[in-house]
Amino acid sequence: MKIVVDSMGGDNGVKEVVRGSIDAVNELGVDIALVGKKDILENELHKNNYHGNKIEIIHADEVIQNDESPAIAIRKKKNSSMVVGLNSLKEGTGDAFISAGNTGALLAGGIFIVKRIKDIERAAIVSIYPTKNGVSILLDAGANVDSKPEYLEQFAIMGSVYCEKVLRIASPKVGLVNVGAEKEKGNILVKEAYNLLENANINFYGNVEARDIPEGIVDVIVCDGFVGNVILKLTEGLGQSIFSTLKEQFAENFSSKLGALLLKSQLKEFKQRFDYREYGGAPLLGLKKPVIKAHGSSDALAFKNAIRQAKIMVEEDVINKIELDINNIEI
Repeated sequence: MKIVVDSMGGDNGVKEVVRGSIDAVNELGVDIALVGKKDILENELHKNNYHGNKIEIIHADEVIQNDESPAIAIRKKKNSSMVVGLNSLKEGTGDAFISAGNTGALLAGGIFIVKRIKDIERAAIVSIYPTKNGVSILLDAGANVDSKPEYLEQFAIMGSVYCEKVLRIASPKVGLVNVGAEKEKGNILVKEAYNLLENANINFYGNVEARDIPEGIVDVIVCDGFVGNVILKLTEGLGQSIFSTLKEQFAENFSSKLGALLLKSQLKEFKQRFDYREYGGAPLLGLKKPVIKAHGSSDALAFKNAIRQAKIMVEEDVINKIELDINNIEI
């Protein structure tokens, strides 16, 4: 199995990408194709004393920046690490592609180059959402700010497959984000989507309110990209505020410092549960091959876990399973 990795797109440069790739090769037994400037990558591999044959370099001398227009950048920067990597995936050089670069460009490139699965109307960004009971997945996390009920039905089916195959959750419960638990609540989009999900071949729980999401009462959280992105950004901001406040409180006096020392291992474990690096990245479901968006500031651990995530998607044949389940929808 070979995973293609965009080495130029992240905020931390090639150093963390190379370190994470070496760790993945050693721990996961995969082959890696690093896409980027050959001389820089060769130098970084040498710095890390890597002289094996499980990492190859695919040269690409352009980089798509975060402030560039996604569609224009994909069309014009044919020799960018992202476009070259996506084309390598399309042509069969690798089995999955990972990038920490421009999210919009990766989504556009995935649609234009890798293409959508037949009958999938929109690709969706999947985000891992830590909860009281472990983790849930949320989709769409921002790819489609305007959606139709049929999109939400497809998101639910794709999310169920991913949750079952990658997170190993049997018969995952699917919840539809709404302003109330009752079937009659919500706007036209969620009311119509509810009827579709109710009759889909999934374990549909029903509506979930935002306050219930952190409790982990469902495994798959379904919503349009506008709502999903708001949920994620609010949760992220709230989490940062809580950790910052705790840090200030524990540093206030001797007693609080002693309390922090006694709780050090529990606090470390608690923080780790909310660490994005532990979960790898956000898959773009609905494409013909596995494409994963790593966090822009990913370090070596995050890249290694994104590669682990890609490996599981390939091993479990997630894309083919999604295609089979989507084709079972009655149109």
